[in-house]
Amino acid sequence: MKKLLPIAAILALSTSYGHAQSMAEKSGVNSAMGVAPATADFVKEVAVSDMFEIQSSKLALAQHDRAAHSFATQMVADHQKTSSQLKSLVHSANINADVPTALDSSHQDMLDKLHKLHGKEFAAQYRQDQIDGHNDAVSLFKRYADSGDNAALKSWAGQTLPKLQQHLAEAQKLPQ
Repeated sequence: MKKLLPIAAILALSTSYGHAQSMAEKSGVNSAMGVAPATADFVKEVAVSDMFEIQSSKLALAQHDRAAHSFATQMVADHQKTSSQLKSLVHSANINADVPTALDSSHQDMLDKLHKLHGKEFAAQYRQDQIDGHNDAVSLFKRYADSGDNAALKSWAGQTLPKLQQHLAEAQKLPQ
């Protein structure tokens, strides 16, 4: 019971203040509790995730990682498509959320780390980043599709979720 009180306090704050909800999403509390992110958080997380998937996969293609070539090509195409769809939805549905145009610091750090790696070390880190990123994306999209507060984004999240689940399965099949 004592362990639930701090979580309950965070959840109570997260429903009252936009900033606190962002903290709940960043800290993983929303994910652990199965709570849908705020619309602005969802938009931000999707945009940053897409940018990372595109940039890291272009790096994999430049590394000439033959084992990941097909997967990386698919990641670039699919995440460019979801980025475009997200921007269009935010604009057409008059959603009050900013679509970031640059990676956040944690994703930039991950990309910087990949830039320094080559060969097997690159392949192993790229694989792990793809698995982690797609696990996070599946959780994010599922939570928003189940309980998001914007109908257009909620529908899109539900339609996009199966493709992300497919990406996760494919990332897990990349050679270790």
